[in-house]
Amino acid sequence: MATDYDAPRKQDEELREDSLEQLKARRSDQQSGTVDEDEVEAAEGFELPGADLSNVELSINVVPAQDDEFTCSQCFLVHHRSQLAYEEDGQLVCSECAA
Repeated sequence: MATDYDAPRKQDEELREDSLEQLKARRSDQQSGTVDEDEVEAAEGFELPGADLSNVELSINVVPAQDDEFTCSQCFLVHHRSQLAYEEDGQLVCSECAA
């Protein structure tokens, strides 16, 4: 909401004239946009950590590091050789960890 700083301000008497009912009506108007949601219904869609996943089978193919890749000795991620910042005592360090 824009504020007109040149407009005259309300005096203390005018502020007291705002009735309690008007203030309550403004508050209820502002809060009427809230949405009531059933907590039980919302919680059913969430998977909690530590849930039983014994019946779930994951199948992924692990590809060994290629000739143009290296494993950073600090973050242990596999990077392309173009991201090699330096090598110190046989330890390879990526450009992200060197920064």
